[in-house]
Amino acid sequence: MIRLRRPAATSSVSPAVARLKRTRRSMTLLFAGTTAACLVVLATVAVRIDAESRRSGLDHEVDGRAVGLSRAVWFDDGALHLEPLREDELARSAEVLAVLEVAAGETPSVWNVVPARSALPREDWLDHVWQDVLEEQATVVLSAPSEKGERLRWAAAPVWDGDRIGAAVLVGTALARSEHDHDLLVRWLALGCTALVCCAAAVGHLLSGRAMRPALVALGRQEQFLAEAAHELRTPLATLRLVAERDGSSEQTVRLVDRLSRLVTGLLARARTEAGTQRVELVPLRLDQLVETTVEELPEHGSVTVTAEPVVVPADPDLLAQAVRNLVENAQRHGGPAGSPVEVTVTPGLVQVRDHGAGVPLADRERVFGRGVTGAGSASDATPGTGAGLAIVRWVAELHHGTVHLTDAPGGGLVAELRLPEHPPRTPPAP
Repeated sequence: MIRLRRPAATSSVSPAVARLKRTRRSMTLLFAGTTAACLVVLATVAVRIDAESRRSGLDHEVDGRAVGLSRAVWFDDGALHLEPLREDELARSAEVLAVLEVAAGETPSVWNVVPARSALPREDWLDHVWQDVLEEQATVVLSAPSEKGERLRWAAAPVWDGDRIGAAVLVGTALARSEHDHDLLVRWLALGCTALVCCAAAVGHLLSGRAMRPALVALGRQEQFLAEAAHELRTPLATLRLVAERDGSSEQTVRLVDRLSRLVTGLLARARTEAGTQRVELVPLRLDQLVETTVEELPEHGSVTVTAEPVVVPADPDLLAQAVRNLVENAQRHGGPAGSPVEVTVTPGLVQVRDHGAGVPLADRERVFGRGVTGAGSASDATPGTGAGLAIVRWVAELHHGTVHLTDAPGGGLVAELRLPEHPPRTPPAP
């Protein structure tokens, strides 16, 4: 008989409630993770747009200033006139300003440096800037460090001397201020996104708790109902058996009461396991000994023979005993006249129960394991089948990551094969 286990004393939370709590945490993490992913994408786009916008603004500023100042200076008979730069507002407001003049075959000469020579790039960079101006024949914009190591953005606009470029106005602006503002934006975005993710996690936790509250209430009511049903059904069945024995009722009546008691207990165990209020604990056990003990406890075990090899499997002893009992009783009830022999064989990972009846049509061999499928009893037992015995066997097999199916026996009859893994599964069986 299956004993309905309660959760371990160390934990007052049922498996179903624990599973709901894990689901709630998963939903909270999923909600927060989804929010975080969206915010990261939006923040990344915002950071890139801000960086490009600032870079474009700087380029536009230095480009416009360099072009404007290049129009303020001119060549006259090969002489470069820089006088207008002293009065030009663009020149006065420039952070860094210089004029590069190059005679044929010479290196650039630097004039009108603001604020000092150390604010300009090294000479090799100046040569590089000049070559770019000559190649582009237009204003060029690039980044280069000053001699002091400060990072600046430069624009060099050509000054034409007839049909050649005789000079270039070089204007620079520091990147530090723009980068500081950009870094400040990034920090604020990071702080804001973190706060929003925390808020999203809190809201998700609250909403998932509210959504699961009805399920928790219903689960508690179901667990209470199953506990009360187990008590209310077992008590009258035990009393009925005592009355039947005291009044000298027929042996068949006592057997029916015992069978009904086992059936009710099995159905309650299945309901509590599927509801998640009862754990399925797989422990190493001797399959051969369990089968022999289960057969010996049957009311009519005289016609049942057991051939067993020593086998150890991970299983729940009560549930597996119920499955073996159901297979043997099914063979006794539907495997021919009363007293027909039933052979039970235990080999590594396999329990075979053979009868000598008419068998089951091939098309119905899967259907008989379904819930609610009924069949007529044997000649000595006119009570029809309840449709739960083989369904429980399949359910037990699936809980143990095993299988059960029917095959034809050599010489007639039917063989029910219950296969069980000899090693524990990597993940616990799901109810």
